[in-house]
Amino acid sequence: MCTMTAMGRSSGSTHRPEVAEVTRRLADICGTPFARLAGAADEVAGEPARWVAAPGGVHAAARVLKLAAEHDLTVVPRGAGTKIDWGAAPSRVDILLDTGRLAGVRHDARGSGVAEVGAGTPLRAAQAILGRTGQRLALDAPSDGATVGGVVAADEPGPLRHRHGPPCDQLVAVSYLDADGELVRVGGEPSAPDLDRLLCGSQGGLGVLVSAAFRVQPIPAGRVWVSRSVWSPLEVHELVRAVVASPLQPAAIEVDLPALPVDPGRTRRSGSSAPPPAGRLVVLLEGGPADVAERAVRAADLLGGDARAVHRPPEWWRRYPFREGDIALRVEVPTSDLHAAVYALRDAVGAPVPVRGSAGLGTVHAVLPGGTPPDRVATILDGVRTVLLARRGRCVVISAPPAVRHAVDLWGHPSPAGGLRAVKQRYDPRRRLAPGRLPGDC
Repeated sequence: MCTMTAMGRSSGSTHRPEVAEVTRRLADICGTPFARLAGAADEVAGEPARWVAAPGGVHAAARVLKLAAEHDLTVVPRGAGTKIDWGAAPSRVDILLDTGRLAGVRHDARGSGVAEVGAGTPLRAAQAILGRTGQRLALDAPSDGATVGGVVAADEPGPLRHRHGPPCDQLVAVSYLDADGELVRVGGEPSAPDLDRLLCGSQGGLGVLVSAAFRVQPIPAGRVWVSRSVWSPLEVHELVRAVVASPLQPAAIEVDLPALPVDPGRTRRSGSSAPPPAGRLVVLLEGGPADVAERAVRAADLLGGDARAVHRPPEWWRRYPFREGDIALRVEVPTSDLHAAVYALRDAVGAPVPVRGSAGLGTVHAVLPGGTPPDRVATILDGVRTVLLARRGRCVVISAPPAVRHAVDLWGHPSPAGGLRAVKQRYDPRRRLAPGRLPGDC
């Protein structure tokens, strides 16, 4: 368990004069409507904030961080808040820095191939702006309303990751504010070739992202989803292996396995020789219309069964299987072992659980039954992680109620805790930025 450091709650307890001074100065920096004392809803994974500040530009955001340094306060960035409850709770949240006003898209329509997007820009707004010139970002994060900064801070991929990689792989450069409020730009620079990648998934623990430059690409003229019913993880495994080995070049391969156990009695009563469908495997094909249509025919033949091509994604596409308050897990394992991981999860729980995600990459999300007590969650995690350890896989708790979050190991093994702890010490030695959010950062 982590223990509070010298910068713990005792140092965060300020006298009323200091509260008044910080509140006044935040209002001076951001404008009175955009700085306030935090309310009941202003929290990060259950940890309440003390102030909320929404700076109107990079210079103002830098002044907020300098003010925090002056008063020994912590800062946690927040975009749309779609993933604010993901991961570990910070040990302390003094200033919740809202990035909503750090928005905008700079894009050269003449073909530079790069667009720079403000961290507070909603991803769908950036896509809409780029779409006017026939371009897109190959990003389709499932979080509804997510900002570009939030997507990068969580390195949150969607189905398109199968072909184009996660957000981290698509970055050209990032601009961020360090713990002292200094503006830094990295990306492609020999002096700091990996810092832009480290910021991906750092949840604001290494810097406050203010903008990100991405490669853009033409919007595909043709898109077709080839969908087939599936009944078991093993069947999904065999079908995915066939698709990956084929020349189909899918943009995405997604699976949805709801927690719907097959009822043999229903099959007998209906007179059907096949069990009722328990899920769907869907392959996305993109490209020229004629080429996509031809590949869709071949994909349907390859998948067999009731496979069919449609021009709209299923309702569950680009959506997580969990909701707020659920115990949500992410399972990462080599694709060839995904079926074993799902079976291990079922065995540990004692029943099927909802599983959804990128079957073609071996990364899926699952939901444990509501109300599962913390000690039972810990037992389930131990069982699944034991199986995954031998298969070079991981099981991470994405989000959970506070009682579960505080009682279990969220990250499991192998964990990047040691390396990230050293990075945190290098870039934020006073632990002002989202302390406790990174693995191993207590």
